[in-house]
Amino acid sequence: MGMKGDGKTLDMTDGRPAALLLRFSIPLILGNLFQQLYTFVDTLIVGQKLGVSALAALGATEWLSFMMFGFIQGLTQGFSIGISKSFGEGKENPVQQGIFQAICLSAGAALIVTAVGTAAIRPLLYLLRTPEELFGMASSYLGILYLGIPISFAGNMLAAILRALGNSRAPLYAMVTASVANIFLDMLFVMGLGTGIRGAAYGTLLSQIGSVLCCGYALRKIEGARVAPGNRKLNGRMMAEQIRMGIPMGFQNIITAVGGLAVQSVVNGFGILFLAGYTAANKLYGLLETAASSYGYAISTYTAQNAGAGRKDRIRAGILTALALGMVTAYLMSLVMVFGGKPILGLFLAKGQVRADTAIGIGYRFLCILAAFFPLLYAVYILRACIQGMGNSTLPMLSGLVQVIMRVACATAFTGIIGNTGVFWGEIMAWLGADVFLAAAFVYRYGRRY
Repeated sequence: MGMKGDGKTLDMTDGRPAALLLRFSIPLILGNLFQQLYTFVDTLIVGQKLGVSALAALGATEWLSFMMFGFIQGLTQGFSIGISKSFGEGKENPVQQGIFQAICLSAGAALIVTAVGTAAIRPLLYLLRTPEELFGMASSYLGILYLGIPISFAGNMLAAILRALGNSRAPLYAMVTASVANIFLDMLFVMGLGTGIRGAAYGTLLSQIGSVLCCGYALRKIEGARVAPGNRKLNGRMMAEQIRMGIPMGFQNIITAVGGLAVQSVVNGFGILFLAGYTAANKLYGLLETAASSYGYAISTYTAQNAGAGRKDRIRAGILTALALGMVTAYLMSLVMVFGGKPILGLFLAKGQVRADTAIGIGYRFLCILAAFFPLLYAVYILRACIQGMGNSTLPMLSGLVQVIMRVACATAFTGIIGNTGVFWGEIMAWLGADVFLAAAFVYRYGRRY
């Protein structure tokens, strides 16, 4: 197949698994770091410029943002798995057909999700018991972000297609472009023009356009990925398969978000200071888990390509290699949390204020608890992704349900026993529950074959 040797894709059906996974993962890790910088920079600038209340308002939107944009990411990733499998099989026409249909499906989904999402903002904020003084800022911020849902769909779908073809560099360049733009736009709108929290949302929205353009350009440069006129038609069977993979992966993130929203409701009840500290810690935690999602993308593509090529002998080695890489990386990230957590959290709020110091202390306590168990989170991402790569999106979705149940049940129970820090321990139990389920499901479903 022509596209396999064009230098813009990566064939993962031959060669050492460790070298392939690292070659694929490193650009993804860097790209995801820059993607996280979107909200990281928003939070930092808002906290420093607008204070504790504005930072808490961003925290009140955290899981609502994840619910929407996590759904988009999961859906588009699911649409692309069939493309990766066809690429592994060396079939150019199915690759092009898959690309065309994935883009059509994304366009249709974007219209529906935008309408539903914008209509649900205020009811959901009321349901989450968002403090009255934060409600206006939170709803304005989300309203602007949700208007950019079609742009997010386009960027995520194009990036997912590139990753399915083994190209993880182009999404990296796109994220770098968008993140740099976001920093300058945030400084312009929030610090220069004084547009408040709305300016941070405008900066994020506009910067995503750059990501779409970069990914679109990169995809057009891959000769075998240019959709020939004869492949620009809908295939009911192929589309059904893409939907079968995409919907569960999208809902997997929605399920995770529902659990997060339930916990967010509990957190909101502990007051603005606890919410501000929790928000700042979550931003750093999100930044440090980017390698986990990157390893997940890598093993998903690796598994799908090797399954398509009939190289079952390589799948077990790839999974074990990904888990080993994940554990080492997780421990390194834990060290960052423990030794660098407090200074980094201090970047979000002006130092010396009693309210700020209290919020930073709450956030650092959260990070120290997470650090002790961080490898559990990396294992969740890797195990879930390898099962998805083998064409099963139901088991990963069910693992998300287990994660939600554990997070909500444990957070609720623990806060009644040990106070507000029970929320932190609920997160750990959610990771553990998902790991146990995924490991058992993998052994039961695939243990004899791989």
